[in-house]
Amino acid sequence: MKRKAIGILNGAVAAASYGTNPLFALPLFAAGIGVNSVLFYRYALAVIIYGIWLKFFKKVSLHLTKKEFIPIFILALFFSLSSLTLFAAFKYIEAGIACTILFIYPVIVAVIMAIFFKEKITKTTITSILLTSVGIALLYHGKSGTTLNTHGVIIVLLSALLYALYIVGVKNIKSIRHVHRAKMSFYVMLFGLLVYIYNLKFCTVLQIPEKPVLWFYTIALAIFPTIISLETITVSIKLVGSTTTAILGALEPLTAIFFGVLIFHEQLTYRIVSGIVLILTGVILIITRKKE
Repeated sequence: MKRKAIGILNGAVAAASYGTNPLFALPLFAAGIGVNSVLFYRYALAVIIYGIWLKFFKKVSLHLTKKEFIPIFILALFFSLSSLTLFAAFKYIEAGIACTILFIYPVIVAVIMAIFFKEKITKTTITSILLTSVGIALLYHGKSGTTLNTHGVIIVLLSALLYALYIVGVKNIKSIRHVHRAKMSFYVMLFGLLVYIYNLKFCTVLQIPEKPVLWFYTIALAIFPTIISLETITVSIKLVGSTTTAILGALEPLTAIFFGVLIFHEQLTYRIVSGIVLILTGVILIITRKKE
């Protein structure tokens, strides 16, 4: 029970911290800094901060074997490209809506686990997926009279697929099951950084933040939705499984709603409250169920 409780808590923290992406990214976009530059700083600073912490404070060995290299490299690309597609979608649809649509990924995870890994989908899991899916749909509160940009929606769905593949991979690739979670998180960020170095033409077109407050946002991006999210989601996946971790991820849109109301003074409507209640109900079902 203690193992399960720790896994659930880490899954909740991972979702909430990942939900802070728009909070720190949107001000950088508003300042004219491009998606690849923003994500470069997010990953580069995370690698430096986390690397120093692991090497000199936690004394974790960062040695990686040849057998571990390829699967972790591939998972890092999935995670990094998921970030890139999500941030790119912010240009086409509102960030809150994009983060909400992203949470089709628990369904994708459940389907992948059922088809390729023969994981049994229980009635509780199906009920939880339905409740969280309906809740997320209710959270959609776009401006009346407008339709979502199709290109933006497709990009978010791709982000969801990539994120689902990352979650499934961490749990099911045998050659990396023994890898220390902190070391895995470090290399996911390090290898993921290569995506943005390449996109920025090896940093020759990298944009530099000109104000101290912008640097604050880049550091916050490195810490909250990157280091904290990666560390806790890895723990959660290993302790309670891919499907449970994915469904707990439905707490991310709740984080977006919380910051929207508290900081950006968005209206808390009956529809949004109903969506929150349904999502929390689905999460509680997952927490209280007896089997994976």
